[in-house]
Amino acid sequence: MARQALSASLDEGWADPARLHREGRRARLLLDAAREAAAEAVGCRPDELVFTPSGTHAVHAGVAGALAGRRRAGRHLIVSAVEHSSVLHAAETHEADGGSVTRVAVDRSGAVDPSAYAAALREDTALACLQSANHEVGTEQPVAAVAENCRAAGVPLLVDAAQSLGWGRVAGDWSLLAASAHKWGGPPGVGLLVVRKGVRFAPQGPSDDRESGRAPGFENLPAIVAAVASLRAVRAEAAEEAARLRELTDRIRARVPAVVPDVEVVGDPVRRLPGIVTFSCLYVDGETLLHELDRAGFSVSSGSSCTSSTLIPSHVLKAMGVLSEGNVRVSLPPGTPAEDVERFLRVLPDAVAAVRERLGAPAAARTAPESGTDLVVDATGRRCPIPVIELAKVIGDVPVGGTVRVLSDDEAARLDIPAWCEMRGQEYVGEEPADRGTAYVVRRVS
Repeated sequence: MARQALSASLDEGWADPARLHREGRRARLLLDAAREAAAEAVGCRPDELVFTPSGTHAVHAGVAGALAGRRRAGRHLIVSAVEHSSVLHAAETHEADGGSVTRVAVDRSGAVDPSAYAAALREDTALACLQSANHEVGTEQPVAAVAENCRAAGVPLLVDAAQSLGWGRVAGDWSLLAASAHKWGGPPGVGLLVVRKGVRFAPQGPSDDRESGRAPGFENLPAIVAAVASLRAVRAEAAEEAARLRELTDRIRARVPAVVPDVEVVGDPVRRLPGIVTFSCLYVDGETLLHELDRAGFSVSSGSSCTSSTLIPSHVLKAMGVLSEGNVRVSLPPGTPAEDVERFLRVLPDAVAAVRERLGAPAAARTAPESGTDLVVDATGRRCPIPVIELAKVIGDVPVGGTVRVLSDDEAARLDIPAWCEMRGQEYVGEEPADRGTAYVVRRVS
């Protein structure tokens, strides 16, 4: 449907919708119809919604405009620790410009506590931001409860709805909303920004007559029409498809730990998007595992630092305090057949085993010796998952109550060693400064 809409609008909507000639009026009709359909899907008035060049542009314009519009109220911004990078980058820009930012922590499922947002609200709070659902682990956020707290304090709430809008409207009395068409299967390069009536908003940058001055530049009308057509199409089948995909992701969540040892499935098991499931594998290099799965025909993603040129773990996994090494994010788009999921579950165990064997991961737990001394493992200069692999290899060489000090200069170790301890039932004592890197201290419990 989106492809047909794109093709038709290339023929009918090529003109400038701001012009008064026949072709311009025809383009304006198409743009107005698309705006009305998008507004109906979002649950807002058509004159509250503008189209932007991307979801990131919508977020940046929304945050900057709301902060500027409420500058007299203050310069305090609230975000969650697991927001999309576009929101966090906007927060960093605000901070660099002299504003203040509170980053609300999340639990191990990736969800915020509404009371934490309520506690973060101050007299000088100008804006709060909260995603409707997390882009990495799929956890849905309590937007309605947070919106109620913000509304009571007179603070607007901006919701990043990119991940969830294709599945339905965002509940709650939110004030601003941003989304991106490619997330629901529309063409890239189209976003939308909603600013409710009554919200103080001052668009930043040079003024423009288009899109209420909130998104300068010539509208990409064919892409906008295709984006809205795809949104309507996926919404028409959303309830049925959500139930089907949820059954498939439940199958992955249940069977991956059964067929692959030392795996942590992350994200809320119930309050989550239908098509996203994420898990992390001990003793696995994330980049190598992704290549193994890609060769088998599976295109998956990862939040592991092993797949990043910065070697910094995903900020989402870090905020959740879960294992980051060997992280795999499986996204099932609408229409994914059950046969593909079954084949993935058959391929995954051998792919993980091959990577672990290549890295020299421990095969099994070792029996505790009757006596021994504390050990130091020097893993400086070696990246994840090697520090954890070396820890697992020697933990059996110390007596119960003894300690292992793992020296590492890999940022991921700060997250992955405590996560390993929790998974293996050992005690994470803490970290100590060292001549090279940091010493992570683990006490053997069993």
